[in-house]
Amino acid sequence: MELFSIFLALLALVLVFMFFTFVPVGLWVTAYFAGVKVSMGTLIGMRIRRVVPSRIIYPMIKATKAGIPVEINRLEAQFLAGGNVDRVVDALIAADKAGIKLTFGSATAIDLAGRDVLEAVRVSVNPKVITTPMVAGMAQDGIQLLATARITVRANIERLVGGAGEETIIARVGEGIVASIGSTETHKQVLEQPDRISKTVLAKGLDAGTAFEILSVDIAELDVGKNIGAQLRTDQAEADKKVAQAKAEERRAMAVAAEQENRAEVEAMRAKLVEAQAAVPLGLAEALKAGRIGVMDYYQIKNIEADTDMRESISKSTAPEPGSERK
Repeated sequence: MELFSIFLALLALVLVFMFFTFVPVGLWVTAYFAGVKVSMGTLIGMRIRRVVPSRIIYPMIKATKAGIPVEINRLEAQFLAGGNVDRVVDALIAADKAGIKLTFGSATAIDLAGRDVLEAVRVSVNPKVITTPMVAGMAQDGIQLLATARITVRANIERLVGGAGEETIIARVGEGIVASIGSTETHKQVLEQPDRISKTVLAKGLDAGTAFEILSVDIAELDVGKNIGAQLRTDQAEADKKVAQAKAEERRAMAVAAEQENRAEVEAMRAKLVEAQAAVPLGLAEALKAGRIGVMDYYQIKNIEADTDMRESISKSTAPEPGSERK
């Protein structure tokens, strides 16, 4: 009997421990004295639905104390959807205290969209400053300018869902800086009045379609870079020089080819001449044999050839040497 009594006592103790583990009695007591009306069955139902009761009750207590009505079912649905219930409630409280219109549906939508809804409310109250990387632009005189800007933005609650982020703001402002510098005649005008860039960028409405509202764009740093115009002209001159050299080389190659072709033609003509000269004695012999010319005609032809050779040798011997006329 004693062992049976001990067994029953241990079993009762285990059952009590399991009951208080499964049923958050302490949390129910805390909620009751905090003014949050929630039944024990609701807490047990949360356990069954794999919802951590404390992740729902504590945010609900904060919302109740702040005077913001929230429904426990909607908080539980936000938790099951993967949202951050505590952050949503904190954002609702912060927006209410700052006088910003933010509904529970908007807050949960922003949270489920992957944005920090509490940070968005804080940026709506205290504008955020975004510093752009160094942006290079070239004025019309060919001088490069390097600029860094500070963008003061405020979160737009209504456009947080589906609105572009900081990267888009930085890219658009950088594009506006480049366009503003490129529209000036000389870089000196930009150096004298850097606010021209700010005015031009703000006038473009670059915050359209983003989750922010641009309050101001201030040029934080402005330096002179390279003389891009002179460098481009130098590169163009070098390119023109290479093109001219290539064309000259092409003409030289064509001239060499033409000269070689002429030499080949001359050699061919010389070969034909030699061939013709070799055929002359045969023709004379054939003419003598056939009786078309006589012996005296043959000797007369020889005399003419000898006279021609003598005249050529005399003309070569009496021709001035190269360079003698200069002396």
